[in-house]
Amino acid sequence: MIPGETEELKTIIDNEISSIREEIDGLIELTQPIALDNSIGRLSRMDAINNKAINEKALRDKKQILQKLERAEERYKEGKLGKCLKCGAEIPFGRLKFMPYTTRCVNCA
Repeated sequence: MIPGETEELKTIIDNEISSIREEIDGLIELTQPIALDNSIGRLSRMDAINNKAINEKALRDKKQILQKLERAEERYKEGKLGKCLKCGAEIPFGRLKFMPYTTRCVNCA
């Protein structure tokens, strides 16, 4: 990988980290407990509980992606970003642009 590509990946990782942190903040608000004293009706209450469960799943997924991006940032600092952890081959730049947290080349994935 050429140095310009490495810097572009670092920018992509930083942008995605800040974006996901904002999404996580929003999802935390949406996953607050539903108070029993809310007079929203039985069906509306069931919808609210269902939506809360969906948002909790989205929150877990975003937190996992954030952890992967933070590990990618660590690999960048160590100079290992773009190398397959299994075979050591170069990971194609297009794959890294799409999934900057990937740790495997196409053959090993």
